[in-house]
Amino acid sequence: MCGIVGYIGNRDAFPIVLKGLKRLEYRGYDSAGIALINDDRLSVFKKQGKVDALEEFTIGKNLSGNIGIGHTRWATHGEPSDRNAHPHYTNSKKFAIIHNGIIENYAQIKAELISKGYVFHSDTDTEVLGNFIEDIYTNLPNKSVEEAIRFALKRIVGAYCILVVHEDEPEVIYAARKGSPLVIGIGKGEHFLASDATPIIEYTREVVYVNDYEMAIVRKDELILKNLGNERQEPYITKLDMQLGAIEKGGYDHFMIKEILEQPSTIFDCLRGRLETQNPSIQLSGIDKYKEQFLTGQRIIILACGTSWHAGLVAEYIIEELCRIPVEVEYASEFRYRNPVVHSGDIIVAISQSGETADTIVAIDQAKKNGAIIMGVVNAVGSTIARLSDTGVYTHSGPEIGVASTKAFTGQVTVLILVALKVALEKGTITKERFNQLCIELAGVPDKVQEIFVQNDHINKIAQKYSHLKDALYLGRGYNFPIALEGALKLKEISYIHAEGYPAAEMKHGPIALVDESLLSVFIATKDPYYEKIISNIQEIKARKGMVLAIVSKGDTMISGIADDIIEIPEIDELIAPILNVIPLQLLSYYIGVAKGFDVDKPRNLAKSVTVE
Repeated sequence: MCGIVGYIGNRDAFPIVLKGLKRLEYRGYDSAGIALINDDRLSVFKKQGKVDALEEFTIGKNLSGNIGIGHTRWATHGEPSDRNAHPHYTNSKKFAIIHNGIIENYAQIKAELISKGYVFHSDTDTEVLGNFIEDIYTNLPNKSVEEAIRFALKRIVGAYCILVVHEDEPEVIYAARKGSPLVIGIGKGEHFLASDATPIIEYTREVVYVNDYEMAIVRKDELILKNLGNERQEPYITKLDMQLGAIEKGGYDHFMIKEILEQPSTIFDCLRGRLETQNPSIQLSGIDKYKEQFLTGQRIIILACGTSWHAGLVAEYIIEELCRIPVEVEYASEFRYRNPVVHSGDIIVAISQSGETADTIVAIDQAKKNGAIIMGVVNAVGSTIARLSDTGVYTHSGPEIGVASTKAFTGQVTVLILVALKVALEKGTITKERFNQLCIELAGVPDKVQEIFVQNDHINKIAQKYSHLKDALYLGRGYNFPIALEGALKLKEISYIHAEGYPAAEMKHGPIALVDESLLSVFIATKDPYYEKIISNIQEIKARKGMVLAIVSKGDTMISGIADDIIEIPEIDELIAPILNVIPLQLLSYYIGVAKGFDVDKPRNLAKSVTVE
């Protein structure tokens, strides 16, 4: 949600900041803006709509200057509009501020400022914070912007990542964060600031991830980090492991289809160096570090949101089956507001593609206080969850730009299967023969995913056939029930068709009332112990004139004679099948969204990384 970009150096700031905002469009937004300091004068340009609208708006204007900050806004306080777009001036027009996050006590501070004569020109909490900083600055005897920001941040309640510039200090950008990400790229005589590394990778691979409650004072040739107690912190420089091509479309129509088609290689990358098939074994240093706790742990709690929650549900089935450890899968957004029972020694698995999901961060922070061990399963190296976790496993899926998660989901499921297999073998809850078999099957997944792509044209034709639908029902049993949930979510996200996922056995407990000739029922019906029961469920739908699309094992003859349409999947062990079964559902949602003419990379109202509640 929202995106922040900043530049200070010897180059023109505007084109760098503008390009950075375009790199961050995938995060979700409804307006964009840039503030520049040129000739010791602060100028703000902002516009509702896409970054292209901002670029058009600035044609013919003076855009010179070597210091700039930019923002893509996802509306929280105040509707999407020009006046609510960031950056915001303060009353004196000496300060400009951009902000990701939510200031929870903004109303109280706003009332205080209004009583002092401040006038507000937007509905945002960000403008309140900016004027609060200005008010403190005005009353400081030494007129220090740094001190004013520090004092203001000690007073506010909420989450933030802010960049602040002041007209009278044209050589510095002030930045601070709590609960919303900030990374600073280090160049030669220049610095780059952003919400993530995608706007930075083009210019430098050396970055510093700013921690919560830290402030950065950034000049073109100097980076100073301090905590809110004004104590200097040593910046820890990290090398980015990312290629520029990974964040570009590379000739594809959309990032989403590019990322779907990348899955044979991203799953292979997830397995590489971890899975050995000659003499089957699994190497996961993150598990080895806490081996005793995994072997003796009484409970695993998985915390996640959205698609990551579905990956957690798949893991629940697999871990309980292989490891015989009780698993609970919790929405992080609910867990953080309950008074959950967490014991010392419980293992918390936090799953997040971005590693910056606000609800998950708060939830694991609460669990840590109760003595739980935190294992992060994230994609983004250096992210907040990765740094907060006691141990973890990266998915190595590479940057995911499409808002609807595809390759990150299969990476998460793959990692969690590896974890389950390793723990099960160490515990002795799986035979060596079964372990060897599953390792070999898992190693074959990338090639089998590639096989599915031979049917792309077939899936596209099915998508055209059903693109007019208003409703769909997704049904699966066992390991494939979470895949039904994920398939339904993808269809909702990309095509705006109402879809629901259910366990197939629950169909007769309500959803069957919806069945008629206008409802599509999508069954995940590959060969497993539930196969015969799934056939019965399909027949019940057909008896009520419902349409059926079935995901089936290659060579299936039973269901192909009943269903209206089928998509075949290479045969694979039922425990690993969810990785394959989700692929055609991703493609189906993509092609339906394209058929309906929607922007599948940036669905309406959605954000890639949910960094606020």
